[in-house]
Amino acid sequence: MNIELFREHCIAKKGIEETFPFDNDTLVFKVMGKMFALISISDPTHVNLKCNPEFAVELRQKFEAVKPGFHMNKTSWNTVTFNMDANDKLILEWLDLSYNLVIAGLTKKMQKQLAEM
Repeated sequence: MNIELFREHCIAKKGIEETFPFDNDTLVFKVMGKMFALISISDPTHVNLKCNPEFAVELRQKFEAVKPGFHMNKTSWNTVTFNMDANDKLILEWLDLSYNLVIAGLTKKMQKQLAEM
């Protein structure tokens, strides 16, 4: 996985915003103002992705590349290291899951706005 492929997959989605809310290095992808992915632009070797708690634990047990979210809520976020035992296809699937989890948590009004984009 590389940052260009990762970014292209993110920005192809509806309602996406790219921001640097924490510093000039941490690129944060948001949908309707809610974070779903964070990646360092100076060291794009890993990404933080939202995940449902049960599946997060399962992934951590199955993949060396998946750890509890660094500087994030360890229950709902994973840090995934690129180019280890999780291939690009899986990482992009987990990215989609993260995006969809955030959408599911939006208000009905926000979900409708997103659908109309």
